Amino acid sequence: MTVPIPLRLVLTSASLCLFNVILFPDFFLQEARLTKSFLIITALVFVLWGVWEAFIYPRWGSPLRDIPAVTSGVIPLIGYPTITFRRPGGDTFIKFMNEIPNDGLIIVPGLMNSQDILLSHPSTLAEVLVHKNYDFEKPSEIRNIIRNVLGDGLIVAEGDNHKFQRKHLIPAFSFGHIRDLVPVFWSKAGDLVGRLSAELYENPSPTDESFSHRPKHIEGVLDISQWSNKVTMDIIGVAGLGRQFNSLYSAEDELIDNYQEILEPSYEKGLYFAAATLLPRSVLAALPWKLNQRLDENTASLRRICRQLLRDKTDLAKTSKEQPLDILSLLIKSNNFSDEMLVDEILTFLAAGHETTSAALTWGLHLLAKHPDVQTRLRDEIRSNLPSPSTTSNSNIDIAAVLESLPYLTAVCHEILRLYPTVPITMRVAIRETAILTQQIPKGTKFYVSPWAINRSPLLWGDQAAEFVPERWIDPSTGKANNTGGVRSNYSNLTFLHGPRSCIGEKFARSELRVLIAVLVGTFEMEMADKDEVPIAGGAITAKPINGMRLRLKGVDGW
Repeated sequence: MTVPIPLRLVLTSASLCLFNVILFPDFFLQEARLTKSFLIITALVFVLWGVWEAFIYPRWGSPLRDIPAVTSGVIPLIGYPTITFRRPGGDTFIKFMNEIPNDGLIIVPGLMNSQDILLSHPSTLAEVLVHKNYDFEKPSEIRNIIRNVLGDGLIVAEGDNHKFQRKHLIPAFSFGHIRDLVPVFWSKAGDLVGRLSAELYENPSPTDESFSHRPKHIEGVLDISQWSNKVTMDIIGVAGLGRQFNSLYSAEDELIDNYQEILEPSYEKGLYFAAATLLPRSVLAALPWKLNQRLDENTASLRRICRQLLRDKTDLAKTSKEQPLDILSLLIKSNNFSDEMLVDEILTFLAAGHETTSAALTWGLHLLAKHPDVQTRLRDEIRSNLPSPSTTSNSNIDIAAVLESLPYLTAVCHEILRLYPTVPITMRVAIRETAILTQQIPKGTKFYVSPWAINRSPLLWGDQAAEFVPERWIDPSTGKANNTGGVRSNYSNLTFLHGPRSCIGEKFARSELRVLIAVLVGTFEMEMADKDEVPIAGGAITAKPINGMRLRLKGVDGW
C-alpha cells in the first residue's frame, strides 16, 4: 500500500526526532517539560498513523476502496494471519471466493493492513497472467527465498532476463522432443515396478500366509511418496541432464540427499518460508535457527555438485559423436548460456523437474487408492492397449502414440493435476501503476494467485469441484478426452499457470505422469494402508503429504 506523502513526512519527522533524542539525550532532554511534550507528540503521531492505516485510508483514501474485502477474522495492522500458516494452501481462499460477492478481485488485508488482492475469476487472472504480464512480478522476498536454492534460473528470473531464458529454453521442451523422451520415462517406470515388487517380495504382507508359494501375488505396504521421489529424480537425471542417478537402486547420492533435505515437507520449513516472506533476509539469517545453517550447507553443496556435473557434460560433448536427447546437452550445444547460467538452469531442472511430478504422482495414487472403481476401469484400458513394460524393451511399438490415444488415462491424469496442483499458491506484485479491467492498481500492490482455490472453485467447476471425477474430461458424445474439463475458460485450471510465466515443463510433466500412472496401475491394485487416514498437505512452496503416503500394493497377474 502506498502511504500518502503528507503522512510519510510526518512519520519521517517523528522518527528523526526520536533518533536525535536517543543519540543526543543531554541536548534534547535538559527540560523535563520538553521531554514529556516530545513523547506525547510522538505517541500521538504513531496513534494517528495507526488509525489512518487501519481505518481511514483503506475505506476513504485508497484507490482499491471499492473492492469487496475480507472482514471476518481480520486483525487490525496484522491482517488475516492464517493464510500464511494454514495448509493446504488455498482452502481459505475458496471460502472467500464462495462467501464474498465479487467481480474477480477480493481484498485480503495483510501485514500493516496492506491491501493484498486475491484474483478470483478468469477475467482478472487473464489480465495479470497474460494481457499485462510484465506489469507484475513475483515479490522480491519470495524470489530471494527461491534464489537461495535455484539460483537465477527461469523460475526466479524477471523482465528481459526471463524473456531471454524462456526464448532459448523453449526448443528443448518442444512437443517432438518430449515424445522422444517417452521411452526413457517408460524404462524408468519399469524399473520402479521392479523395485517395488522386490521390496514387497522381501517384506510381504504378514497376512499373506501363502506368499512364498505365490511370488507373483506380492502384497504389502509401502510409503509411495519416497518411491515417487526416487523415480522422478532418476527420470530428470537421464532426460534432463544425461546422468544416471540410480536412486531407485541406491540409497546414497549426495545430490539427491541435499534435495531431499531442502524439499521434504515439514511444519518447520513451512514456518521458515512464512517468516521469510515477512522478515528481511538479513534478519532471518541472523536468527539462531539451525535451519538457516542447514539450508546454506545444502545449497552450497548443490552448486558445487552441479558445477562438476556441467564440467563433465561439457567435456563429454567435445569428444562424443552421439546426439544425446537430454535437455542440458541441447542447451550446451545452443551456446546461448554461460556456465553459471547453466548451473542455475540445472538447479531449476532438478528441483522443478522432479518435484512437480513426484507430488502429482503421490497424490494421484492416493486418489486412485480411494476410488477402486476408477482404478479398475483405468487398468482395463491400459492392459487392453499396452504390453507390460517387461516385454517392450525390444519392441517397435510407439509407446508415446498409444499413451496419447487412451482417453481415460488422459482424463485421470488431467483430474489429478486439477485437484492437486504442485504449487497451491503463488504471488505477484505490481511493479508500476496499472489497471485490471477498470480497476486502477497502485504500484506495490500484491496479488494472490491460487491454483488450488481456482481449480477447486464450485463457482467455476460446479458442485463436484472438490470431487475426483475423471469423467468430466471425457466428451460424452465421442468418448474422447477433452482439454477443458467441462468449464468455459482455460483460466479455470491454473496448475501450470498461463502466459509467458506458465510452466515451460508442462508437456514434460504431463507425459511423465501419464507413463508412471499407466505402468503402476497396470501392475498393482492399490488401497490406503489406513483407510481412515486423511493425508495432510504441507511443504513450504509445493504441496506434498507431510507424513508420507502409505499404500497397500498387490500385484495383479496377467500383464
